[in-house]
Amino acid sequence: MASRNGGASAQGAFTLSSDEVNYLVYRYLQEAGFHHASFTFAHESQVHRSPIDPNLVPAGALVAFIQKGMQYMELEANVEDGVIEGDFSMLSPKELMTKDIDELRQLVVERREKAAERAAAGANAKGGPRKRDRGGGGSSVKEERQQQQQQQGAGPQGGQQQRDKGSRDREKGDEPSAKGSGQGNGPAPMDEDGGAIASVEVAGVTTLSGHDGEVFTCAFSPADPLVASGSGDATARIWDLSSPSPSGSARVLDHPPGDDSSKGKDVTTLEWNPDGSLLATGAYDGRARVWTKEGKLKVTLERHTGPVFALRWNKRGDLLLTSSADESTVVWDVAAGSVRQQFSFHGAAVLDADWRNAAMFATCSSDNSIHLCKLGSASAVKTWTGHTNEVNAVRWDPSGRLLASCSDDATAKLWQPGRDAPVHSLTDHAKEVYTLKWSPTGPGSANPGLPPALATASFDGTAKIWDPARGACLHTLKHYSDPDRGRAGDHSVYSVAWAPGGRLLATGSIDGAVRIWSVADGALLRTHNAAGGVFEVCWDKAGTRLAVSTNAKVAHVLELRY
Repeated sequence: MASRNGGASAQGAFTLSSDEVNYLVYRYLQEAGFHHASFTFAHESQVHRSPIDPNLVPAGALVAFIQKGMQYMELEANVEDGVIEGDFSMLSPKELMTKDIDELRQLVVERREKAAERAAAGANAKGGPRKRDRGGGGSSVKEERQQQQQQQGAGPQGGQQQRDKGSRDREKGDEPSAKGSGQGNGPAPMDEDGGAIASVEVAGVTTLSGHDGEVFTCAFSPADPLVASGSGDATARIWDLSSPSPSGSARVLDHPPGDDSSKGKDVTTLEWNPDGSLLATGAYDGRARVWTKEGKLKVTLERHTGPVFALRWNKRGDLLLTSSADESTVVWDVAAGSVRQQFSFHGAAVLDADWRNAAMFATCSSDNSIHLCKLGSASAVKTWTGHTNEVNAVRWDPSGRLLASCSDDATAKLWQPGRDAPVHSLTDHAKEVYTLKWSPTGPGSANPGLPPALATASFDGTAKIWDPARGACLHTLKHYSDPDRGRAGDHSVYSVAWAPGGRLLATGSIDGAVRIWSVADGALLRTHNAAGGVFEVCWDKAGTRLAVSTNAKVAHVLELRY
């Protein structure tokens, strides 16, 4: 609020001084017939000294101001990244007066989700086409996948070629499906749209050769048949899977370490922007780089003084979040190539970060803490300190209501912004929990009618699927048969990835196995033996390809049929 005897604040033309507010209150009391109250208020606030001309203030000015302010808040709650997604949601005066803007936005999201569920239920009751994973006509998911495979030529066609030439092979290292290998104690299988998948076949394998170091990370483009990989050889590569020879046509993205080669050369992380036009990479030299999908360097982002461990695009694709060993997180304006804001709230390396919405994000660190940060704020909005060892990863659920974290203390935890203590502590793992991923189901997702779930990966040789509402383990996905070997870490699970429809989960472990599981019953459907220990697995947007990065200097792309 501006000073009592000042004019309008320099913060903006719509800021009222205390004198102006006092005069509006005085006029309201007079117009409402509260004569004694208006006299007392005028005396105590010294309204008579105000320079405001009474003839210029219309009747009902205070009420008009409040109504317009509430309308503005209602509009602000409905707008996300400059657009209104879905129907405009009306808010009551009580809601507008008693909730802050973040709570109002969450209320709008919840109402839109309920409206979508009612609409889908109505369509089903009338016999109309059921909502599918990725929209479209009334054909089944199975028919759509068969059409995609026919168009792409998927399947074991042609002669077998050598793996080191990046050929598309018929799978040699597969093991048959094993029903019941997961320890399922969860609910009954999902309905027609989310039911159990009986089997998964590997129709072909493309081995991507060319890296001269371990391949740490991989990611499919959300728009094109491209997959990116990052390696310890100071390069990232973009592989075109529509090419007859993806390895031969790879676009090489060089990451020279600069003047101080002692900083290392590993490409530690990468992510495509939402429309697939740009690829961001982070490296051990402390730089983030943004590339076009053709492999041209667009901008180098230099501010960090330590390795970049994670980066995330916002939904709009104009801001990039990077976290580093230098104990800070930076938000970048990519178009300008400049720092929007640097956040230095942690006391040790920042290991991961994830956007909640257009203005807020969470960070986690080796200092055992998690911070909720907001653009424009000089301090953390919220700090959680429930973990007793370094926190490896954080992820918001699709609705932005729950934050999941996992730690070297062998637990994962679920948090809400309005609470200090965790909503649930997930304590079934026996060793470090390395990473976690939310399912693409539940409120805020592309599949709102299916229940949400959380997957965790641990060095105890298991992945687990959790019910976030109860904090209960639904399935334990074992990566070993000998408990002693599993506890010894021979089968440490480094990666989990959900298929787009949420019915399959892929896992990758250091023993070199890629496993694909049924989410409905925890059954192991397929095992593929990669060329080396698996660091990361990821699905393409159609759910028919799975990319695998390994410590054997190669990546694989599996063509799947189910």
